Amino acid sequence: MYSTEDTGTRKILSAVSHGSIFFNTLILSIGIPIAILLISKDSVIKESAKESINFHLNMWFWWTVAGILVWLLVGIPLLFVLGIVNFIMPVIGIFYSITKPDVVFRYPLILRLF
Repeated sequence: MYSTEDTGTRKILSAVSHGSIFFNTLILSIGIPIAILLISKDSVIKESAKESINFHLNMWFWWTVAGILVWLLVGIPLLFVLGIVNFIMPVIGIFYSITKPDVVFRYPLILRLF
């Protein structure tokens, strides 16, 4: 695979893409991987940014579904599961990006729109 970025830059930008979910503002959290996708020329960094964007969109969808189901009093367990997934999966993505900078971390069980 042809790389235009050094390994350190690849580690940092891929980890920042996955870790951006921890920012509270909705636009800022998805804006970071979008900016990284547009700025970077490295294929691994671009794929990591795309994967992060897809994870954001999937989580927003499932949080909306859970929010609607809470009104029916059946969404509370789903909220608990989403909270765990929303925290654990990006941490795994950050760890994976740092330990294996040449491989893109793929989130399991998400719909990939990009």
